[in-house]
Amino acid sequence: SFLCPGLASSPECACGRSHFTCAVSALGECTCIPAQWQCDGDNDCGDHSDEDGCMLPTCSPLDFHCDNGKCIRRSWVCDGDNDCEDDSDEQDCPPRECEEDEFPCQNGYCIRSLWHCDGDNDCGDNSDEQCDMRKCSDKEFRCSDGSCIAEHWYCDGDTDCKDGSDEESCPSAVPAPPCNLEEFQCAYGRCILDIYHCDGDDDCGDWSDESDCSSHQPCRSGEFMCDSGLCINAGWRCDGDADCDDQSDERNCTTSMCTAEQFRCRSGRCVRLSWRCDGEDDCADNSDEENCENTGSPQCASDQFLCWNGRCIGQRKLCNGVNDCGDNSDESPQQNCRPRTGEENCNVNNGGCAQKCQMVRGAVQCTCHTGYRLTEDGHTCQDVNECAEEGYCSQGCTNSEGAFQCWCETGYELRPDRRSCKALGPEPVLLFANRIDIRQVLPHRSEYTLLLNNLENAIALDFHHRRELVFWSDVTLDRILRANLNGSNVEEVVSTGLESPGGLAVDWVHDKLYWTDSGTSRIEVANLDGAHRKVLLWQNLEKPRAIFLLFARRMDIRRISFDTEDLSDDVIPLADVRSAVALDWDSRDDHVYWTDVSTDTISRAKWDGTGQEVVVDTSLESPAGLAIDWVTNKLYWTDAGTDRIEVANTDGSMRTVLIWENLDRPRDIVVEPMGGYMYWTDWGASPKIERAGMDASGRQVIISSNLTWPNGLAIDYGSQRLYWADAGMKTIEFAGLDGSKRKVLIGSQLPHPFGLTLYGERIYWTDWQTKSIQSADRLTGLDRETLQENLENLMDIHVFHRRRPPVSTPCAMENGGCSHLCLRSPNPSGFSCTCPTGINLLPDGKTCSPGMNSFLIFARRIDIRMVSLDIPYFADVVVPINITMKNTIAIGVDPQEGKVYWSDSTLHRISRANLDGSQHEDIITTGLQTTDGLAVDAIGRKVYWTDTGTNRIEVGHLDGSMRKVLVWQNLDSPRAIVLYHEMGFMYWTDWGENAKLERSGMDGSDRTVLISNNLGWPNGLTVDKASSQLLWADAHTERIEAADMNGANRHTLVSPVQHPYGLTLLDSYIYWTDWQTRSIHRADKGTGSNVILVRSNLPGLMDIQAVDRAQPLGFNKCGSRNGGCSHLCLPRPSGFSCACPTGIQLKGDGKTCDPSPETYLLFSSRGSIRRISLDTSDHTDVHVPVPELNNVISLDYDSVDGKVYYTDVFLDVIRRADLNGSNMETVIGRGLKTTDGLAVDWVARNLYWTDTGRNTIEASRLDGSCRKVLINNSLDEPRAIAVFPRKGYLFWTDWGHIAKIERANLDGSERKVLINTDLGWPNGLTLDYDTRRWESCTKQPPGDLQDRWIYWTDWQTKSIQRVDKYSGRNKETVLANVEGLMDIIVVSPQRQTGTNACGVNNGGCTHLCFARASDFVCACPDEPDSQPCSLVPGLVPPAPRSTGMSEKSPVLPNTLPTTLHSSTTRTRMSLEEVEGRCSERDARLGLCAHSNEAVPAAPGEGLHISYAIGGLLSILLILVVIAALMLYRHKKSKFTDPGMGNLTYSNPSYRTSTQEVKIEAIPKPAMYNQLCYKKEGGPDHNYTKEKIKIVEGICLLSGDDAEWDDLKQLRSSRGGLLRDHVCMKTDTVSIQASSGSLDDTETEQLLQEEQSECSSVHTAATPERRGSLPDTGWKHERKLSSESQV
Repeated sequence: SFLCPGLASSPECACGRSHFTCAVSALGECTCIPAQWQCDGDNDCGDHSDEDGCMLPTCSPLDFHCDNGKCIRRSWVCDGDNDCEDDSDEQDCPPRECEEDEFPCQNGYCIRSLWHCDGDNDCGDNSDEQCDMRKCSDKEFRCSDGSCIAEHWYCDGDTDCKDGSDEESCPSAVPAPPCNLEEFQCAYGRCILDIYHCDGDDDCGDWSDESDCSSHQPCRSGEFMCDSGLCINAGWRCDGDADCDDQSDERNCTTSMCTAEQFRCRSGRCVRLSWRCDGEDDCADNSDEENCENTGSPQCASDQFLCWNGRCIGQRKLCNGVNDCGDNSDESPQQNCRPRTGEENCNVNNGGCAQKCQMVRGAVQCTCHTGYRLTEDGHTCQDVNECAEEGYCSQGCTNSEGAFQCWCETGYELRPDRRSCKALGPEPVLLFANRIDIRQVLPHRSEYTLLLNNLENAIALDFHHRRELVFWSDVTLDRILRANLNGSNVEEVVSTGLESPGGLAVDWVHDKLYWTDSGTSRIEVANLDGAHRKVLLWQNLEKPRAIFLLFARRMDIRRISFDTEDLSDDVIPLADVRSAVALDWDSRDDHVYWTDVSTDTISRAKWDGTGQEVVVDTSLESPAGLAIDWVTNKLYWTDAGTDRIEVANTDGSMRTVLIWENLDRPRDIVVEPMGGYMYWTDWGASPKIERAGMDASGRQVIISSNLTWPNGLAIDYGSQRLYWADAGMKTIEFAGLDGSKRKVLIGSQLPHPFGLTLYGERIYWTDWQTKSIQSADRLTGLDRETLQENLENLMDIHVFHRRRPPVSTPCAMENGGCSHLCLRSPNPSGFSCTCPTGINLLPDGKTCSPGMNSFLIFARRIDIRMVSLDIPYFADVVVPINITMKNTIAIGVDPQEGKVYWSDSTLHRISRANLDGSQHEDIITTGLQTTDGLAVDAIGRKVYWTDTGTNRIEVGHLDGSMRKVLVWQNLDSPRAIVLYHEMGFMYWTDWGENAKLERSGMDGSDRTVLISNNLGWPNGLTVDKASSQLLWADAHTERIEAADMNGANRHTLVSPVQHPYGLTLLDSYIYWTDWQTRSIHRADKGTGSNVILVRSNLPGLMDIQAVDRAQPLGFNKCGSRNGGCSHLCLPRPSGFSCACPTGIQLKGDGKTCDPSPETYLLFSSRGSIRRISLDTSDHTDVHVPVPELNNVISLDYDSVDGKVYYTDVFLDVIRRADLNGSNMETVIGRGLKTTDGLAVDWVARNLYWTDTGRNTIEASRLDGSCRKVLINNSLDEPRAIAVFPRKGYLFWTDWGHIAKIERANLDGSERKVLINTDLGWPNGLTLDYDTRRWESCTKQPPGDLQDRWIYWTDWQTKSIQRVDKYSGRNKETVLANVEGLMDIIVVSPQRQTGTNACGVNNGGCTHLCFARASDFVCACPDEPDSQPCSLVPGLVPPAPRSTGMSEKSPVLPNTLPTTLHSSTTRTRMSLEEVEGRCSERDARLGLCAHSNEAVPAAPGEGLHISYAIGGLLSILLILVVIAALMLYRHKKSKFTDPGMGNLTYSNPSYRTSTQEVKIEAIPKPAMYNQLCYKKEGGPDHNYTKEKIKIVEGICLLSGDDAEWDDLKQLRSSRGGLLRDHVCMKTDTVSIQASSGSLDDTETEQLLQEEQSECSSVHTAATPERRGSLPDTGWKHERKLSSESQV
């Protein structure tokens, strides 16, 4: 631009044709700018005159002209974002073709269909959110704007609807609902939890829960209580900020001193000095804004200039030569006004600007285009790196010259605005903590879901998405916890060393957990499991060179290093320390040991917290004292609960009781290995201090007077003194090691001493009342000083050092010759040998016996324990089985092999191990639910058990093999079971509605009820063989009773007993466990007198057995050769009987069993494949031991090879295995998504499957080779599939939008819809090969046929059921209470029969052979293999030569005859046509097929025999069906219409648990089915109508086209054909038809001759699925009859 001087009286200038003249300035100057700058949206003239009146702007070629004059990048046009701010860049955008899975926005853009109506404006114009108002649930309230909120939010005083409609028209006097005892009622009636009352938060919404809090519970230490009752941090008191809601924290404060950078308010508060006179009231009393200069001066806009006089003028008036301010400040030299030379203008070389030029303040000012910025030289422009600035892209950004491009991370997709990203995958979840619970909310939902509840005070919250974990801190428990995102598996992560963990963060990249603790003023980090904890603000202490002080604080263990000057304490990072009391240490391996009276454990860890482990965790009640023998590596402790002193190795092994008599609450203990003594204090009724040898010898009382609560003990090994602290006497005293020369060391200012230790010349102790650690001179008690104070819950204290005196001991040499424990002793030898608890020392004084001979063994849910009866005291010892027990109930012992057997009802297994805990193994892991009773037949080498879940009594070998159900009828919760092998009897109790006590032979025969009256909860049961008595314990009648072996002479032994459970007998005593007393009791077996307590404080007591391994076992009735039985030999009163495993029949010889059942059901239940024999009547399921089952859906069986094929949708594989579980192999291991259907063609040796995820039907050979897609179009969730090899048909169900059942040839050709109306979720599909009908299950998992029965699995009832396939009656439950039932088939010799052309030599095909209704075809796999493929039967083409042509497809040339089917091409050519096209050259090469050689086979293997057999079978089948029709013609069918609910699957992919199945009662559809009427014999000829309940539809397998039309046209006729065989069910959509074995003419002839009693058929389309009835292909014309077609 340039300036033209003009006249004031004539303010017009002419700049020329190529320039635009700006408005004349006040100085009379004219500004000329390039013409293209006019209307470009920039103020080039400086006074906007170049932009005034512009309709269309003139932008650069790189920009787009907005209607409002703004210029934007052309790439932003039609991007869905309103960049022009008037939406002109988004107008007239060309429509875009959206994909099928996309939603078209009104602005022409496409978004994912899943984003439609999800609450996000993804289109940019909100057209994707213009949705119909969603239906609110029963627990929601609909707002006026259509949104839904929780129902209880209506009229609750809070405006939850955006339009406030939830608080409109509320009753004026709504009665406030009463709040329960745990709630607080707000002023307007709302109820909140009482813990929210006076917590400082406005939970009511009107602060009524925070009023009247003055009498509320006091605040914790470190907090200040406001006058309102609110608790705040004590450090906030008098800090100048009003943190209390009533400002009481700033009252009565002394004047605070402010720093030089602060301003002191009138109130005394300090604020930043820069806030002084900034126009804002920062002091809250306006004192920071008083006495300010220029107060009230106006603030000018950003495009204005502030004059000295306070006046605001436009920036363009600056330096314009006119005194616009009035004080000339706009023209002063301070404004750098340049003299107007007239030389600078934008018209000369564009003013020196690289891009745009304008005149400002009389000078050239350069500007840049969009996407560029001006450099420091003021002339050139450089690209703006938008990617380096915030606000351009929400995630990734790529910069380019003058532009940029946004992109999204994996898992996100760029929205149409090309700026922001939206997450793919499932809907996000909002997690929030609410003190007592953690909740989750889905976006755009009003109702929350409870994730975790019953929490104490959850504050901080974070999650780890990949690991599906949620973490939170609890400031009441002072712990950090975690759980799975579904709320399961809650566990503590950090439980020690926390005081107020208020902040929490998860590093999901490195799997680290960070937290803040306002109590300890630390920031710490650890692994996600709490391991490797580290304080970030402190450095880790190096290994101490000298000493440090250890002390326990209940919730943590700390150390104070004497190497530091400040003596600061450091928390040892230990997990799960709840109530640490006693401490000790071992410098040799740097271990710290401690007892925990909350968890009743003794643990150890390295001094730095690593290597933490529990060394003793059983049979402890209150371990209060602890001492380490560093010479022999022994651990001594006292237990104030059991009143014992025990010892063990430092790892907890070889544990034994040393002293158990005359102890009354023993407390602290110390050892003196030099002299071989141990010392302990006793808090009992007669307080005392005792000593004994470390082997318990020479026990004596050394101090017994002037003692109250003798707590800590310490030994001065140098001066041979014993120190103790007495909290009752408030003294610290000492005496000689024998108790002599007693003296008070400190007798004043000791409120409550507890822990005590010595080091050097100092004595250290902890004091509960002063909450401090103190020390004094150990000789005088003077020079007292406090090391630490304000420490809550102080317990024991020790000094860790490396100067313990060395001691020589015989135990150091080969353990002193002891087989087990070598203990120090004051005797002359200096040691003695001792045995673990319950084991006797042999006469040699060194060796222990191998184990217990006579003992009690009992289950305690989570462990198994033994009480030795060989020793003079009762002490329980845990059997050290290295497994986790969940709910161990029943128990048994095999004294011959020394094994214990037990059942776990949570893990559903029966296991065994040696009595020493070794050689654990699970013997039965399947088919168990709640095994309450277990008995070991040590003589017959069997194990018997009862199961209250399955209501069965079973038996098996001791290794779990040869398992057999003995009793399964008329059982109702069987419980205890005992055996009397010598008599051949077994006895059991039954807890059912009619409690009873029964007996039978040990083979289940001769069953008899012995006692059935006056029984409640008969639990324990035992047999007294010596007295021929039967004894039982009843928890309801609270009695232990006895009777003779026949149930007579009943009498009470012990009464009352509170809740007896287990009962056993040994010698002259009975023993029982009691749930209520948590104890084991003993009484005389004859009289019930002399009841004593054996062991107490044993929660979870269950079964108990008494064993004497010295007693002889007895005589085995089955002898040494198993009684001649091939499998099981079971005793009975008259001898024995042979038996077979469950489901297998005994042969006629009475000794031998069949190898396997002949006919059985095979079904899947997600994690298992099971078998139910139909040869026997017990219908017990037996697991097929196939490994690695995750989510088995469909299965089938190949009777030729004896293999089961199954799909696993978790692994997305198809596998097969033998029926014994062996030889498992993957058949199809890739390219599968959700394989829901599977079928085996046992003739052609092909495998068919449906893939719901890929919507395909595929086939392959049985080994998985030659894989080929048969159908991949017009499929919408194909499910079940079945094959009919003899007829060449393939059937399948489709779950899609229009559910249907279809049929095709086995190669996928001639596809036809059989049923597409009145279907819901057609699941199961099976074929009746005898009557040639198919049957399917809708809204149920699959089913199958056997003889006269249809079997199916039911998700709702969790059962397998069956019904008569002809009448639909006689419904029975075969197996109940089975979770996750899926597919089911019948395996029978009669099922997989017949043949076809592919059954001989694979039809002559090289790869795949597919039989069809009238012929067969050869096919090639989709992926060629190494073998050349031929489409001509009997022709094997030569291997392809290496030529220039493609070698990928070794099929014949196009000129060769083909009969081909694929997913995209269907070419069919008759053999006559092929023969006509064969050249002489092809004939010479043998490449021609002849019409009479459809399937050339190997010499001697023609197919004419197959055709002949097929024809004979067809004729025979026709005759059988005609006979059947005549037989059933007079039978009448009845219909029943039971009200049934429809089953709704929350996820039809089967990938979720069956627990997600919901039952919805929805209206039944109109009756679209045929109704058969039964004519009564009355004179009025009335009809009664009943609807038959059939499992599923039955239709003809015929290939003709007019059958369905004929059914619709039926009129009343005489016969019974359709009366017996044409029916439809109304509730689950069933269609039944037969006569499929007759040809069409014969069928029509029968229909014309018979007079039917059926009414005319009424059909209708369902409201959901309208359309015509399906065409099943019943043709009128007679089919051609030929050998191939037969």
